[in-house]
Amino acid sequence: MLFITIRNRMIDLKVRINDLEFKNPVLTASGTFGYGEEFCDFIDLNLLGGIIVKGTTGSHREGNPYPRMAETSAGMLNAVGLQNKGIDYFIEKIYPNIHHFDTHILVNVSGSTVEEYIDIVEKLNELDKIPAIELNISCPNVKEGGMAFGTTTASAQKVVSAVRKAYKKTLIVKLSPNVTDISEIAKAVEAAGADSISLINTLLGMAIDAEKQTPILSTITGGLSGPCVKPIALRMVWQVYKAVHIPIIGLGGIMNAKDAIEFFLAGATAIQVGTANFIDPTITVKIKKGIEDYLNRHQINSINDIIGALKV
Repeated sequence: MLFITIRNRMIDLKVRINDLEFKNPVLTASGTFGYGEEFCDFIDLNLLGGIIVKGTTGSHREGNPYPRMAETSAGMLNAVGLQNKGIDYFIEKIYPNIHHFDTHILVNVSGSTVEEYIDIVEKLNELDKIPAIELNISCPNVKEGGMAFGTTTASAQKVVSAVRKAYKKTLIVKLSPNVTDISEIAKAVEAAGADSISLINTLLGMAIDAEKQTPILSTITGGLSGPCVKPIALRMVWQVYKAVHIPIIGLGGIMNAKDAIEFFLAGATAIQVGTANFIDPTITVKIKKGIEDYLNRHQINSINDIIGALKV
């Protein structure tokens, strides 16, 4: 159903990213929702706007050694390290089990070289039920000393341009917040052919065991997510909204509908729910309902009417 009827009013939750229409703006963040199947016992996946599956690489990756997760006072650190069985395994074993869902299935694509990215997206071009990818450019570029692709405008533009030439469908580029000027990176990937930008990826952080006087994570540092990053994510979404002309998907510490509304007001066309899935596996549908309630209370007919509507 395209519209939600509340108190005899019709509320339109549809949003568009490029030519791709989402039934509603609530998506799941890569790495926090598995492949979707894991949540079937808790929610009806067909109610979601989209599912972004866990990061997929060109070949099998074991990920980092344990321990690779740590709680913080207002979030969590992870250093999983893109553990997955590779693109061929996804195509052969996972895709047949999830393509029937009545929601958009997107693949988060990760790589260590431009060539690895291209190999993955060329294979994804052939999957009818994968209408878009989320390109993770926070990955280390092994050919340039390990610096992440997304930390300079030149390297971000290079990898996005190469993927744009190879990939035929909707291209969403996920930006790293670990940069000096997020707006410049955003403008660079827009110029390189991105159809949309998602932000933010995790912030670099660390945790220490004071009694043992050692790092808690095996990798010493890891990606920080959860409520603690929301103010930074909101600020970056707002900055990027003013800098580019393509849709933004906001994420970072969204724990409830109120958080989601704040991201829309800052300029996000859609949102992703991440860390909150670990706390409440039904949170995505609760957030969707909360968005409907907010629009109804404010007598707003369409979610699009509040995108970028922040009064400053």
